[in-house]
Amino acid sequence: MVILSVESSCDETAVALTENGRRVLVDEISSQVDLHAVYGGVVPELASRSHIQAVSRLAESALAKSGIHRRDIDAVAVTAAPGLIGALLVGVNFAKAAALALGVSLVPVHHIRGHIAANYIAYPQLEPPFVCLVVSGGHSLIVDVRDYTDMRVLGSTRDDAAGECFDKTARVLGLGYPGGAKLDELALTGDPHKYELPRSRIDGYPLDMSFSGLKTAVINLVHTAEQRGEAIDKNSLAACVCRAVSETVVSRSVEAALKLGYGRLAAAGGVAANSFIRRDLTAAAGKHSLSLYLAPLRLCGDNAAMIGSQAYYEYLAGARADASLNAYASMPVDRPTFFDS
Repeated sequence: MVILSVESSCDETAVALTENGRRVLVDEISSQVDLHAVYGGVVPELASRSHIQAVSRLAESALAKSGIHRRDIDAVAVTAAPGLIGALLVGVNFAKAAALALGVSLVPVHHIRGHIAANYIAYPQLEPPFVCLVVSGGHSLIVDVRDYTDMRVLGSTRDDAAGECFDKTARVLGLGYPGGAKLDELALTGDPHKYELPRSRIDGYPLDMSFSGLKTAVINLVHTAEQRGEAIDKNSLAACVCRAVSETVVSRSVEAALKLGYGRLAAAGGVAANSFIRRDLTAAAGKHSLSLYLAPLRLCGDNAAMIGSQAYYEYLAGARADASLNAYASMPVDRPTFFDS
């Protein structure tokens, strides 16, 4: 089954063609990093306009590179939630038009479910059930993937996402946008024990997380040093932040995996590219004899191939949408409400 998929939830426009949920025929991505860098972050209106300019061109390019004819497409899939509402609407409306023109089914996909499905592409042997850590700029979740479309949130952040903490730290250190990768690179030559930073624990909810205290502590530390005329060891502070975030997400993910007893732990999302998190997950999985599935770096960020992968399983489960499909800025990953009246 060949699926044409569209992803436009934030600042990457992507169109892919996938086959049977596991094979990527082509994955076209247009990044908006240069567009938003001057503003220090994503500007929603500019993101939406850029998606409009790019999506048709990417679809044509995907078809040309794959050699797939329009008549060979069996369904069109699209990220319909969560994300920037204007950006999502560009993809949703393009996908609705494409499905209508091709005379095929339209399949809405939850963005976080797509991130989880990135591991199906990288690891053809991976099947549910397993526990998946999903960490990105806007989301930090630990998910019980019971089946391809049956999921339950085991733990989540109560405030900021891990990626938000990385981005704010990068900004206060003057690293620019996007900050996550730059912070990670800086941290590699720092002392991860030089600065004492807080870790969160939420009474009664051992798998939930909080990163606002960590973010505030970093900002206060830097501002206090500036007021006193003291130098900040940027490399070491970056390393301490990466260590704090990694210890928070890794310990809870492993705890969840051991509690459920699946023996399989996966990780996905843009922040799953962080070298501290990848190293600590690998070590913890080895210590506890867990099979670890780390999405490769090329599939950690937003892409349409992961949407096409999850769409295959949503299609098999009967998910279909019509021209009334809308976009949603937020939606729980374990209870998608695309079809609620």
